[in-house]
Amino acid sequence: MQRLAQAPNIAIAAFWVDALRHAGIDASVQRYFLGAAAGELPPDQCLPEVWLVHDAQEAPARALLHELTHAPQRRWLCACGETVEGGFEACWQCGLPMPG
Repeated sequence: MQRLAQAPNIAIAAFWVDALRHAGIDASVQRYFLGAAAGELPPDQCLPEVWLVHDAQEAPARALLHELTHAPQRRWLCACGETVEGGFEACWQCGLPMPG
């Protein structure tokens, strides 16, 4: 087994593991419950980790993790003149839907 990454929280760690498993890469979350010890232990030592079951899958796992952590952000200009960033599909200013 090999540690692939340290996640900022358990939800992201679980998402990464699910995406890896969906791609056929065996992975697991370690330190799942250690967040409760933060304060008694250094916080950076309590973050959840993603581990690979098979070391031979490291290259495709790192490539997929890079894609997941560097997803492009959308940016579009609404008819009202507001710039909308991120995953929003409607303008926060006027409520118009994102153009097709």
